[in-house]
Amino acid sequence: MTTISEKSTSVSIHDTDKVYTFIEYFYHWENTKPDAVYLKQPDGGSWTDYTWKEVGSQARRIAAMIKEMNLPAQSRIALFSKNCAHWVICDIAIKMSGHVSVPFYPNLTSDQLSQLLEHSESKLLFVGKLDSMDAVEEGVPEGIRVVSFPICPGDKYEKWDDILQKYDPITDNPIPNMDDLESIVYTSGTTGVPKGVMKTYYTNAVGIKPTLKITHLDKIEGRFLSYLPLNHDAERAIVEGGSLINGGTIYFVESLDTFIDNLKEARPTIFFGVPRIWTKFQMGVLEKIDQKKLNLLFKIPIVSGLIKRSIRKNLGLNDLEMAFSGAAPISASTLDWFEKLGVSICEGYGMTENNAICTINPKNDTRIGTVGIPYPGCELKIDPETSEILAKAEWNMKGYYKNQELTDQVIKDGWLHTGDMGEIEDGYLKITGRVKDMFKTSKGEYIIPVPMERMFASNTLIEQVCVVGYGLPQPFALINLSDAAYHMEKGEVEERLKDTLEAVNNSVADYERINRVVITEDTWTVENGLMTPTLKVRRNVMDARYKVRMEEWYNEGENLIIWE
Repeated sequence: MTTISEKSTSVSIHDTDKVYTFIEYFYHWENTKPDAVYLKQPDGGSWTDYTWKEVGSQARRIAAMIKEMNLPAQSRIALFSKNCAHWVICDIAIKMSGHVSVPFYPNLTSDQLSQLLEHSESKLLFVGKLDSMDAVEEGVPEGIRVVSFPICPGDKYEKWDDILQKYDPITDNPIPNMDDLESIVYTSGTTGVPKGVMKTYYTNAVGIKPTLKITHLDKIEGRFLSYLPLNHDAERAIVEGGSLINGGTIYFVESLDTFIDNLKEARPTIFFGVPRIWTKFQMGVLEKIDQKKLNLLFKIPIVSGLIKRSIRKNLGLNDLEMAFSGAAPISASTLDWFEKLGVSICEGYGMTENNAICTINPKNDTRIGTVGIPYPGCELKIDPETSEILAKAEWNMKGYYKNQELTDQVIKDGWLHTGDMGEIEDGYLKITGRVKDMFKTSKGEYIIPVPMERMFASNTLIEQVCVVGYGLPQPFALINLSDAAYHMEKGEVEERLKDTLEAVNNSVADYERINRVVITEDTWTVENGLMTPTLKVRRNVMDARYKVRMEEWYNEGENLIIWE
């Protein structure tokens, strides 16, 4: 078989209708630009560079070790680490060895880790950059071999560097069968037990061509910053997949404290951010210079350009050619704010079950308030009874691992039932809510919270909002304030929240009107269970935590703003 690594470097690897797997893209860059830097790992203010050749050498040695284990073909091999260079190298090695990559979120508890290792039937576990090794030491079932990355804390397990010294690299370029499983991706799960989404080499590869027709990732010099969990489908597709497609460079973030410094050094040309990240950027700017002053400066022709360029540079976003947002709804006001700054954010829509390839707003034809048009090859329709979005594409998942019953519920006649509600106008999709997020008030009326949450998000004092109220006469809005709000007078904060509340209530039906805004004391984080690893609010957890209090608040009189 002729692979893309054997093609002339003067011919674009994308100038063909053939579908190539991600590992074949890797072979190409390893062969054609071996000395170019592929991965950059930060370490206390300096960077360790890994060229395509070095990544290949390490991956091939790890693959040799895996092959020596004589595992059955397509055995599951687990990855448990925060983002780092060795995460990507390991993922490549698993593909080279003919097995299935099973990446986990790095914040799993020992019980969760044990459950997923047993469910996936993993034979080997790679562990790396973690806050603590307790989950590994307490959660790994007996009989599973454990290998630790150099960046891994502790000294208990077999070491990556020792393996590199022991094994010679494999020398061939194994090409997988398109129907083979490439990965099992466990969803973070805003509700219920995580599900293992099965992805084949074909479903991962076939979506590349239509993606390139809209994003043109192959035409952009690729500099990526990796910070969201790499097992999150959008991060993995845009950062790992995007870098393999265009031969770009991935910069990793060392920690939350170094995020902005790492971002400035990376100066990404392609950046994916969930809405909370974009909001954080915005609030960071507004803490230094208020919006009224910005508006005045933006009206001065020469000064306007200088100010906008300075802000983008200080954020590390001055070289951006493609900016993406996804995983949760982003407010129209946030998109508009960045557009005025000179950063066009392409909001898209997708899910693990369809490779995060469903719709996207074209860069030059964006419609704020929508998540864009379908990618070529993706069909959409709306269920007339439930308003649920149904999607059909060749890259839809193979199914849920060891759960045919649930697979049959989600995929019917080739259509993926997304669980999201929406409407299509002029070919553009608008998300209106989530089927499972709907709740009924004691008046018997159904509440769809997402549209109201989007309206609240226009207030820059609000960092997060969750509309709840199952079984109450009227819904509540739980609020997490931004840092800037706590530097203001309490009365001013309340007045601005009341203005927002009035605007929301004037835009909805009487039964949807928000009865109270509650400012919660706790910050909503992944660690306290109020958010998923991809920074989406766990609505069911919020509802359960505050259910009893809401009944009390409802009977407290006319106070519209409640400080918990």
